[in-house]
Amino acid sequence: MNANKSFNQIVNLAFKGVALAAGIAVVVLNILRTAELQTQTLLLGIGLACLAMVILNTGTEARE
Repeated sequence: MNANKSFNQIVNLAFKGVALAAGIAVVVLNILRTAELQTQTLLLGIGLACLAMVILNTGTEARE
């Protein structure tokens, strides 16, 4: 069980990192005006999906 909990923590951290990186990338790309709106929206969608996975996984850990 301890190894499974450790794995879940690593996965949560990775998803949070991806979400943070996607958000920062959108801000930087918008400042530089190098990415289209469609690309920025896609990056924000990926970040939001990662945060949703973290929330769903956290809910699963609380029940165990």
